[in-house]
Amino acid sequence: MITKDLLLYRNLYHLNDYSFDIIENLYFSYNYIVPSNKYKFLKKSIIHTTALQKTYVMGTEEVHALKHIDININQNEYVALMGPSGSGKSTLMNLLGCLDTPTAGEYILNNQKVSDLEDKALAGIRNTEIGFVFQTFNLLPRMTSMENVALPLVYAGMSKLQRMERAQEVLEMVGLGDRMDHKPNELSGGQRQRVAIARAIVNNPSIILADEPTGNLDTKTSVEIMSIFEEIHNNGNTIILVTHEPDIAEHAHRIISLRDGLVETDIKNDKIIKANDPNHRYLDQSN
Repeated sequence: MITKDLLLYRNLYHLNDYSFDIIENLYFSYNYIVPSNKYKFLKKSIIHTTALQKTYVMGTEEVHALKHIDININQNEYVALMGPSGSGKSTLMNLLGCLDTPTAGEYILNNQKVSDLEDKALAGIRNTEIGFVFQTFNLLPRMTSMENVALPLVYAGMSKLQRMERAQEVLEMVGLGDRMDHKPNELSGGQRQRVAIARAIVNNPSIILADEPTGNLDTKTSVEIMSIFEEIHNNGNTIILVTHEPDIAEHAHRIISLRDGLVETDIKNDKIIKANDPNHRYLDQSN
């Protein structure tokens, strides 16, 4: 007999049959559920999709951008999404970022079903649950670094003093404590991307969704930006990195590759590249 407690565990952690059997046996052997912090392999699911599909109608034709996507991403994972042009990775990024809705299937973000929400509700989810980092930075040109970073907190209803204090905190975290009053045109490309990263984490979101974050940067600056992502991950954040560059994907701990709207491979990265690794292939260029 499966109890209510066991069902809660299964749904919360999206356990597969093998993991669930282990917990079920423990439950009935000892007649209690051991708190999850005693089992480090049990991590809370942040993203869970089931049979996710996206179809675009173009005239009389249907384009099946995503055909059937089943993925699970746990809290504090560092995942790279890869795939060639037309693979569906940009479409999947839009769905995971709640910028679009699926044609079919289910998407659960931080225990909330978001796949059938309306636009207004999705906007609220984006503001509280997701931090975006874009290739083109998307900073407002007339605002200072601090004002750009503090902007999401306006929608969160924080006071001006609280917004400025939090913006200062995250700008210092990404190494821009001396550039708070600078506008985007007074910053280098790498500095602008640091501002964008600070803006992404200012709300303490459930996930950081980075779309080609090094696409407009040179090699030296790219390594610096990947170092910041490593630090963010080490602080407990969940990161999803969308990239077509294998050398950037190698910084992630897990690599999901898409092709023709399907997951082609989903593998653990056993050769993680660290930005500060003395043997980093770009070390000479980044010094």
